[in-house]
Amino acid sequence: MNEDDLVRLPDELEAINDHFYEKGWTDGLPIIPPTEGRIQAMLTGMGWRDGDDLIGEVPPGGGKATLRKIAVNAVMAGCKPAYLPVVVAALEATLEPRYGLHHRQTTTHAAAPMIIVNGPIVEKLKINYGNGCFGPGWRANATIGRALRLCHMNLGDAIPAVADLAQHSHPGKYTYCIAEHEAANPWEPLHVDRGFDLNQSVVTVVQCEAPHSMTENVRTAPLEIMDTFASSMAALGGNNVYSQGEPAVVLGIEHVAHFHAGGWSKADFKRHVFEMARQPWGKMKNRGKSNGPFFPDCVDQSDDTSTVPIINDPNDLVVVVAGGAGGKSMWCPTAGAQTLSASKAVDLGPDA
Repeated sequence: MNEDDLVRLPDELEAINDHFYEKGWTDGLPIIPPTEGRIQAMLTGMGWRDGDDLIGEVPPGGGKATLRKIAVNAVMAGCKPAYLPVVVAALEATLEPRYGLHHRQTTTHAAAPMIIVNGPIVEKLKINYGNGCFGPGWRANATIGRALRLCHMNLGDAIPAVADLAQHSHPGKYTYCIAEHEAANPWEPLHVDRGFDLNQSVVTVVQCEAPHSMTENVRTAPLEIMDTFASSMAALGGNNVYSQGEPAVVLGIEHVAHFHAGGWSKADFKRHVFEMARQPWGKMKNRGKSNGPFFPDCVDQSDDTSTVPIINDPNDLVVVVAGGAGGKSMWCPTAGAQTLSASKAVDLGPDA
């Protein structure tokens, strides 16, 4: 850090937080002051790389996300140094062209980057994948998700109500990070599904609305559970039924056990979502987003009985297993095809 980059403030937590809040550098919650000592300690989490390494430019402002600047935001968020590689991988994923971050940072749609972590790093960092995985109580989940958001704000200038024009936003913009419950998953985990090795640590990011609970405590046959799910997923007000994309389903451990016991593979689950989570064109036309931008070729807009799927292809569905015991799974809609999911391997250094 150059001397000109330093900010001299009273050594008081209240004064520091007031200054950062007035400058628009926080999410509204108190931050850990990013002193030089704390920044250097954070950088030890990726000590095999130089702090000036450029990870990318963050839209819409185009700020240069060097490793050091990411570390500053990770300090502010309350991360431990060991979390830094996950934060970097998450930011890299959102910078992939398919993710469409510029539009995501400025849109009126209420969505936030949901981070899903797979692989050995999950147990090492104690990232929660069980009871309460979307909620408070776990430092890794809370601070990794928050660090990504602060990077998007401070490096990309996505200031709420200035560049970030989300009409309502949602609490996931504070933090939105879970791990997959791989031990409870009878199918291949998400990162293997996406072409990574089982023993790799991988971050997948999906721009999602808030999770919506899908309750099925009575029926246990796969088709019966799917009938309940399909009704929740293909709601007429949701973007995915109008512009598809790559939405996410977070299956509860009891539901996935029922699907597996009923002989379904993950491919079977995805195919049934594609086939069953639909709305007839006659119900959709002249409402919602029925003016486009486009619909799948299979939809005949001259036929009111032609059905519209929430995904263009079964493999577009992001399927994760997480949560505790109980008859609930979570539906995480997206904005549609304007934003697609992205995965990045976590850089754990040359000795990993």
